[in-house]
Amino acid sequence: MNSPGRDPQILEITANAAVVQARQLVRALAQECRLSLVEQTKLITAASELARNTLIYGGGGTMTAALVDERGRRGVRLVFADQGPGIADIDLALTDGWTSGNGMGLGLSGSKRLVDDFTLDTAPGRGTTVTITKWAR
Repeated sequence: MNSPGRDPQILEITANAAVVQARQLVRALAQECRLSLVEQTKLITAASELARNTLIYGGGGTMTAALVDERGRRGVRLVFADQGPGIADIDLALTDGWTSGNGMGLGLSGSKRLVDDFTLDTAPGRGTTVTITKWAR
């Protein structure tokens, strides 16, 4: 559930400049949520990787960002969605060091390690949606 009076913010990810905008938006939300500096850095790093994946592998898409309150916890939830080719082998894609391109292979697996909640919804031909949440401690 979102914070009262606070609508999710949707950012179109269609160019490299949007990756920078995503980082800035996530930093502002993380600070508003009062995440520690270390937790902010983890979330911003994960968001940057996922925004880049959305652009490069998904052909562009959206990031929806919101402050959330659930079960007495406050956090930042980000949803990255694209209509790209999807991921055929999820287990392989989540393996450290694996990359389908020229990257370092840290995108999905690294992002998963950096956040508290991570959900990957994908299938060949129907795009990919990654939802991550970082909770304030």
